[in-house]
Parts: sequence; C-alpha cells; structure tokens
Amino acid sequence: MKQIAIISGKGGTGKTSITSAFASLAKNSIYADCDVNASDLHIIMRPKVKESFVFSFNQKVKINQQECIKCSICFNVCRFNAVDRIRNNFYVREFSCTGCDLCRKACPVMAIEKIDNKAGEYFISDTRFGQLVHSRLNVGEDYSDRLIDDVKSYACNIAEEKKLDNLIIDGPPGIGCTTISTINGIDLAVLITNSSKSSLHDLKRSLELLKTHNIKASVIINKSNFNCNITKEIEEYCLENGISFLGKIPYDRNFTYGMLEQKSIIEYAPFSATSDIIRKIWEKILKL
Repeated sequence: MKQIAIISGKGGTGKTSITSAFASLAKNSIYADCDVNASDLHIIMRPKVKESFVFSFNQKVKINQQECIKCSICFNVCRFNAVDRIRNNFYVREFSCTGCDLCRKACPVMAIEKIDNKAGEYFISDTRFGQLVHSRLNVGEDYSDRLIDDVKSYACNIAEEKKLDNLIIDGPPGIGCTTISTINGIDLAVLITNSSKSSLHDLKRSLELLKTHNIKASVIINKSNFNCNITKEIEEYCLENGISFLGKIPYDRNFTYGMLEQKSIIEYAPFSATSDIIRKIWEKILKL
C-alpha cells in the first residue's frame, strides 16, 4: 500500500478539487481527509457514515461544588484565567482550560476532578470512490495533529486489511504540525501550487520540509495560466533541483461548476482538456 499526500504551502491552491479528481481515477484505494481544521473533501465525495469514533485528548478539570470550601486557591493559581467566580462559587471555563492540572493539585480538599475532553469525532464512511476516513474538530480545540494521527492510522489499517493499493490523503496547507503529521510515513508528496510569487515562496518552504524528512516530492501548478512567467520559473526551479514536475492545470470553471453539483471535474466534464491533463498527471503519479 502506497501513501500519497496532496499538500500545499498555502491555502486555496486547489488541493481538495484535485484530490477528488484523483479519486475519480484511482482504483482499489482509500481516502483520508487530513485537513482537519477545514475539512471539506466530504462535500464532493458525499460520504455515508458507517462508523464514528469520539476523539478525546488532554483531560480538563471540573470543580465539585458540594466539596468545594470556597478557598479561592484554584482561582488564584490559574495562569489561564480559566477559573471563574460567580457569587462566591467557582467554575471552570471549558474553552479556557488547558488541562495543566495545577488547580487540582493545589486544591486542599481535592474538590477538583479530571474529566474527559471530547475534542471532536472521526468517521469511516462509504463513498462512490471507496472508503473515506474524515473528521470534525470541535470549535476551539487545538489538537489537530493528534486527530490527523488517528485518521491516518484508521485509514492505513483498513487499507492493509482490505489489501488496497493506495491511501490518497487530502492534506492541510502550510508547513506546521498538521502537515508534519500528514507526511509522516508517506511514499510521495504531491505539492499543489499556483502561478504567483507568494505560491512560489511557499512551495520552496514546503520542499525544504519534505527534504528534511527525506520524502519524495512532486509538483503540480494549478491555475497555471494566471502568470506564465511565474509558471516558467517554477518549472525551471523543479528542473534545477531534481524535483518531479507532474504538469500544469489551467484555470477552469468546470472545477467550480462540478463542485456545485458535488462532483469532481472528471465526473462533471470528463471530455474536457483539463480532465485529460489530470488523467496524464495521475498516470505519472502511479509511475513515481
């Protein structure tokens, strides 16, 4: 089983649109949406949830009002202002609590207890392309890299159990912890960039990250006809640095029209020039 992650140095380059197009072409594959902070692959893939799991991480605390002696020690020691006082009663604000556990340790009567923190959910779903593992992170939660670990782990287990050929991952933008969790253990990173100066800058940062982790990189330029000079510069950069250049995808409104009907561009406009380009790119990916 090969792991292919579609990532980018910045948001809005077209990762999800291109991932869904690959899903239309791939066979014997499973899919994972690891862009957990802005998950949207499900919009096109229209999953039917078969199993759901609670994502719990970093226990928080709760004050037992019956045992509390109103000493205000917890209120004074909390550095995050997570303990609130209302009419001489003390409460923990859920979204402010970091789970550092200092207030519980400082409480003289042990009136503070740990509680599980439900940070989100992740799902195993059926789609017309194959199974999809995706998730929903609760508002204000900050453990997206750990959620990505769970999503990938379940997808890998299913792929190995069913002897699937590929795990295709819709990854997050940027070079932070979420991207590092996504690329951990993959066989090929497909970087999506645009023909703009900022995209070129972010592409170089992403390539440096992949080089540090010794991961094979390849590049696609989406909306390549916006700035032909930058497109040429990206191609030359890839050639000079021995990076696999997969191809150029021009701006095409069929991506948007297809999305409105919850279809990939391969489904919406199968005979378009853009769909032919994507088919050739997918063949190159399989060879890599």
